[in-house]
Amino acid sequence: MEDGELRRTLQSLACGKVRVLEKLPKGREIEDGDKFRINAEFNNRMNRIKINSIQMKETSKENKETHERVFQDRQYQVDAAIVRIMKARKSLEHNLLLAEVTKQMSSRFNPSPQQIKKRIESLIEREYLERSDADRKIYQYLA
Repeated sequence: MEDGELRRTLQSLACGKVRVLEKLPKGREIEDGDKFRINAEFNNRMNRIKINSIQMKETSKENKETHERVFQDRQYQVDAAIVRIMKARKSLEHNLLLAEVTKQMSSRFNPSPQQIKKRIESLIEREYLERSDADRKIYQYLA
């Protein structure tokens, strides 16, 4: 068992609402030298008890990594929505494409127009879309 997971489990058993274990010395935090023993005084009318596990706080590094992964996933979702729309319509004006992408993505999250524009530019660079020669506001899907 991983060290962090073991500490969290021991903390749940010794410091939670239901104290199945006794911790010496008493306190909330689990240290390397702490000793545990079964709580002989523990009794409960229920045959089964539920022990809630204590959640660890997310560090700032983990929080940053999580936000980066979410941002990356959202970029892929916006790209996919743009390609789906353009594949169906073949050609579409910029404002209509923005509205359609926002409508499709509204159930997941609300992308900003700047975010959508960046993704459109990325798809143009990767040659999924191109701007119309006649009107620069119109995008065309490239098969």
